Amino acid sequence: MVLARTRRNDRRMTTDRSTHNKQVVEDFIRELFTEGDLGAVDRYLDPTFVNHDPPFPGAPDGPEGMRQAAAMFRQAVPDWHSNVEQLVAESDIVVERFTARGTHRGDLMGAEPTGREITLAGINIFRVDGDRIVERWGRLDELGLLRQLGPRDSTPQSQV
Repeated sequence: MVLARTRRNDRRMTTDRSTHNKQVVEDFIRELFTEGDLGAVDRYLDPTFVNHDPPFPGAPDGPEGMRQAAAMFRQAVPDWHSNVEQLVAESDIVVERFTARGTHRGDLMGAEPTGREITLAGINIFRVDGDRIVERWGRLDELGLLRQLGPRDSTPQSQV
């Protein structure tokens, strides 16, 4: 009986930790990207945070790269909102699938404002240690975003 009780408690502790880790990631994304609170970087990312996939070309390593990515998007798309579509957690890993969108009102990655709504889909994998995010791996639909930022093709299809 003691063994069965211990296994049940282990599962509960794992579930509680997974739930906690998902909440850390969800709060970080909401505060940084949706609310535009750049201080979220200091609250949620460990100073030794490693970003295995920088959020944009030339982004600085560590927490500052995430801060600059959020600042860049919020400046160009002031109503930027990141919707968490799915969070999956196991042990210290949290996988986030998201869709973010907003109105393109300022320069973004060299593209002048279009006034159109843009959408960015992606997947992030975070490793959480305690109350801090210590690593990130990510894949964003950068090509889809660049297509939205480019000029609209006004050439009729019959002329292509």
